[in-house]
Amino acid sequence: MTKSDMIYGTRAVMEAIKAGRQIERILIQKGISNDLIRELLQVIRAKNLSFSYVPQEKLNRLSTKNHQGVICLLSSVEYASLDNIVHAVFSEGREPFLLLLDQITDVRNFGAIARTAECAGVHALIIPEKGNAPITSDAMKTSAGALNHVPVCRERDLKKTITYLRESGITVIACTEKATKLIYEVDIKGPVALIMGSEEDGISDALLRSADELVKIPMKGEIGSLNVSVAAGVAMYEVVRQKIRNS
Repeated sequence: MTKSDMIYGTRAVMEAIKAGRQIERILIQKGISNDLIRELLQVIRAKNLSFSYVPQEKLNRLSTKNHQGVICLLSSVEYASLDNIVHAVFSEGREPFLLLLDQITDVRNFGAIARTAECAGVHALIIPEKGNAPITSDAMKTSAGALNHVPVCRERDLKKTITYLRESGITVIACTEKATKLIYEVDIKGPVALIMGSEEDGISDALLRSADELVKIPMKGEIGSLNVSVAAGVAMYEVVRQKIRNS
């Protein structure tokens, strides 16, 4: 993470919010309380921004400057409207191809997924408001610039997002080792949204229950799992293969 990814100091962070900067996350020191912090919290809540309380040591690791107990992480991308993207793709006579990422916390994995998504023709990445890797310059670098071309939609409630996608005629397919069907056995040629989960916890049960289909990638070795960026690549290119075969 570079210095350009951060703003530190209570007043500076408030000014960044009021100026409409793309905020990734705001970190506030645990136990700190004063008039400025209370004012900052009012501004944060009024804008529905993501924030969390962290130990002072974490803030000190991020910046040696006088951060006053507040550091703001800036996003390297401008977040897009999912509704606008879905409407635009359908209006152009195309079938939406979306990738929903549930708790992908490693910046390098996120960047690698974005790079493959751009190559595979994914129309947008969908991420949760909280719990995803920050989209900083590190993610941009790992994506080899793909994040300049693939829109990213940040949604507050992924379960509601899945409901919206299904109501829009988009089949939602969760890629999970809990599935019984192989990804090669499911028809995914039409409008589709793939869900990929974190390596630690996989896709949350709530999202699995919301999906139209659960599929898995066959495992022939002893390890039993792929890196999530590799698994996402396999899944995305199975969609590409089926679409090419059907064209």
